[in-house]
Amino acid sequence: MIRVKNNRVGKSARKVRLVCDLIRNKKVEDALRILRFNDKKEISIMLTKLLNSGLQIASESDKYDLDNLIIGEIMVDEGPTAKRIQPRAQGRAFRIRKRSSYVTVGLKEA
Repeated sequence: MIRVKNNRVGKSARKVRLVCDLIRNKKVEDALRILRFNDKKEISIMLTKLLNSGLQIASESDKYDLDNLIIGEIMVDEGPTAKRIQPRAQGRAFRIRKRSSYVTVGLKEA
């Protein structure tokens, strides 16, 4: 199995999971087609780059058939949260949490 990771993605894990659920257990070429026409462009571009990186690793190793690769596992975990302050009325301050996520994609042969 080929594993590729992307750490510190600047999107919350909940939003990234919505897109990852669309391509789980699909063939790589079908997943790339789904991502190309998805509404969440920034997440789709990041996942497309991850899949292309996995395909590049598979093509260099010569023991995988690129046409039969499927997305065996795709996991999204929460990354560190950056805390920011939003000024509000009467001297108060609201906390803004800028969440990040870790994405792991595993490609395997069908």
